[in-house]
Amino acid sequence: MPRHSTPLTEEKLSVKESLTHFLAENGISAIDILKLEEWLTFSGEGAYNHIEFIRTIDMLKENSHIPDELIVGKLNSLFTRTAKKWFKMENAFESAIFNAEKDKPLTWFFRKKDRLSALHPDVSDTMINMKILIKCKGVLENAIKCRFVETFSTEKYINAREDIIIRKRSSTAWTRNPMESIIIQKTSKEDRRPERPIFKLHKCRSTSN
Repeated sequence: MPRHSTPLTEEKLSVKESLTHFLAENGISAIDILKLEEWLTFSGEGAYNHIEFIRTIDMLKENSHIPDELIVGKLNSLFTRTAKKWFKMENAFESAIFNAEKDKPLTWFFRKKDRLSALHPDVSDTMINMKILIKCKGVLENAIKCRFVETFSTEKYINAREDIIIRKRSSTAWTRNPMESIIIQKTSKEDRRPERPIFKLHKCRSTSN
């Protein structure tokens, strides 16, 4: 079996467990593999060479058979200054999922749009809208997609999104049959009616008609 190959197990290990297993199996010291001086840092400022940075990462991965999880975990240390800010913003966008119960559609959309426009200034509005749409997930994402055939403008996207969310909230507003409230109101009014007094005759003690 090749050095970098590991047998498949039925249970899916966590990232930490898989890294520990990898280092132990290949006899690699975690201290040696995590030495920062062996890795290039990247600032994203000035006359930077991102191609050299990528090639260095690829070389370290190939020579040491470092798993992708470890490389991704080190990016926060390898990126500095502007690149680190970009990395944090990208992570913040990727981890943010729209919550129809908590998030305001318009505010949430423009926050994500501004963030993406800053990260990718050359990307078209259509592509940005598509990336934001993915963060809606599930039924909402599919419902918005069904409303567009060719154009996918920001205005149409916002209108469709708000319309769908308002309709959804309206449909779930009634948690019980509306007729129940009418019956309850009618019953409560009848309960409040004063009881008819009963008069008795003194001689025969019978109730009056």
